[in-house]
Amino acid sequence: MRIYLIGFMTSGKSCLGRELAQACNMEFLDCDELFEEKYRITILDFFDKYGEGLFRKLEREILMETLQHEHAVIATGGGLPCFFDNMDVILRSGVSIYLRMSGHDLAKRIREIKKQRPLLKEIPSAGLEGYISSLMEEREPFYGKADHTFNGPDYPLQEILETVCPKH
Repeated sequence: MRIYLIGFMTSGKSCLGRELAQACNMEFLDCDELFEEKYRITILDFFDKYGEGLFRKLEREILMETLQHEHAVIATGGGLPCFFDNMDVILRSGVSIYLRMSGHDLAKRIREIKKQRPLLKEIPSAGLEGYISSLMEEREPFYGKADHTFNGPDYPLQEILETVCPKH
């Protein structure tokens, strides 16, 4: 079984993914980490050098490579489900979980984490929440196709485990 975690950047996919994988005795894969390891460049630097279009094509290849892993929890990049037929691939290939958070909570996390994100690089702090809300509105039709949705920022780990990994 594959469990795909989808949601906006900083929604907790990687953190929760590691916990889920450990609790379900599964492998954990982070698509962003896989990308950076494979291409030996940060996503931020890749965006600067080659642009979003090429990034999205190569990101799709990373998604397709996850299909080689039969028992894995996979944290996708925030935009991955929203390009090509990636969400359809996810739906056909495993169980999908949308980790939903409000624009306000996401903006707060992004400010706290301080890790630069390619899509937010040019956005002033004062406009961050509005930009996030606008981007979330575009992405919601994709995220909303997920098999399960859990609202954050405090995700019910036990409930998620019972939903996707009942034998934990």
